[in-house]
Amino acid sequence: MNILMLCTSLGFEHTYLPDAEVALKQMGLEQGWQVRTTHLLSRLSAESLAKVDVLVLATTGNLPFTDEQKQALLDFVRGGKGLVGIHNATDTCYDWPEYGELIGGWFKGHPWTQEVKVIVEDTAHPATRRLGKSFRIYDEIYTFKNWDRAKTHVLMRLDNASVDLAKGNRDDNDYAMGWCHAYGAGRVIYTALGHPDALWRVPWFLQHIRGCIEWAAGTAE
Repeated sequence: MNILMLCTSLGFEHTYLPDAEVALKQMGLEQGWQVRTTHLLSRLSAESLAKVDVLVLATTGNLPFTDEQKQALLDFVRGGKGLVGIHNATDTCYDWPEYGELIGGWFKGHPWTQEVKVIVEDTAHPATRRLGKSFRIYDEIYTFKNWDRAKTHVLMRLDNASVDLAKGNRDDNDYAMGWCHAYGAGRVIYTALGHPDALWRVPWFLQHIRGCIEWAAGTAE
């Protein structure tokens, strides 16, 4: 399997990114995957994506993709490949409507940075089946706009009882922490977790990321 991770930051630059790059490369060594990471937008093209099975996005800000790059990314997924979005992959490309449809929504805020309880809605999915019915985690909790659970498959959600809901910013108080869906013939999966640097050295979290990649690649059902 060939994996490309794009980590371009034109907004807030997350400190976890170097840890995530090392973790994915180590995972690649263990699984027999080819993992490349880059911060250069120029590395994304129809030609480069033709050699890739899964694109991992951990980008921030409005990225100056060319029209050709945008089309290449959409065609990549529609044509049957996989896209994994990590944490800030929803805090990007606000000026590109098709991207919001592709990833499932955009970052709205992070009202809670604390230990929370997460409820696993799909305990059989490769990305979440090792997490049990619920788990506790310290993370920066994203909320989302232009997101609707009717348009995706929710994998896990915030247990609202574990936070001060008065700080929330969705009228429906539906705070998903991960989801997945088909896009054309391809697969898109997003996890809102991953902000703390230390998470990228925690075995269960790395198993979660591995499950996201395997599902996106179509190697795990």
